Amino acid sequence: MTDHVPEPPRGWVPVEHRFAGLDRRTFAPALLVLGIALLLGYGLPALNAAIPWHNEVRAGDVLNLGAGATAVPPVGWQLESGTLTGTAAPASATTLQVALATGGASIDLRGAPFTGSADAFLDQVERSEGDAPGVDGARGTVTTAAGLTGVARAGTGPVGDALDVAFKVGQPAADAPALLVRVRTAPDQFERYRDEVTAFLRSITPGAAR
Repeated sequence: MTDHVPEPPRGWVPVEHRFAGLDRRTFAPALLVLGIALLLGYGLPALNAAIPWHNEVRAGDVLNLGAGATAVPPVGWQLESGTLTGTAAPASATTLQVALATGGASIDLRGAPFTGSADAFLDQVERSEGDAPGVDGARGTVTTAAGLTGVARAGTGPVGDALDVAFKVGQPAADAPALLVRVRTAPDQFERYRDEVTAFLRSITPGAAR
């Protein structure tokens, strides 16, 4: 006779923890993940849709990005912060903060003083923020209708789809203000807004030569 008790097989679940053949101990974390996914995928868009628009973008509206730079926001989106051309409100290219939103998607613009290229500016943003969730794709370029070229990085993850684009909005580019365009959507929703996001990026015009 021996006192050796054989080890249970790997993955074996004690009978007191089983329910319908599943490990009941995994139910809580699984339900938590499911709840977060449903909230991001359906709850937030529904909440956005339920909130009445107070500053809806209309056809012909043009964003003032400061120092002569402009962009055309998507019609029907909510302008949560930022100024339009033709208004008395000033806009600074180096302290710019613009926020656009619609159900399940947002576009944020941030201006900053930066000496160097758009690629180097995106490097600095990523270093300062660490690994942004979901933004893990390879870098590419985006060229606007006015010929301004930005550096883009996109990705997708459980919290949503993401796109960051960095521009230098002026001439000479090395000394011009930097502009970060940050697009976020609910999980698997980027394709729904792709045309509007593409049109918005292409509409960005640089400021006047300095």
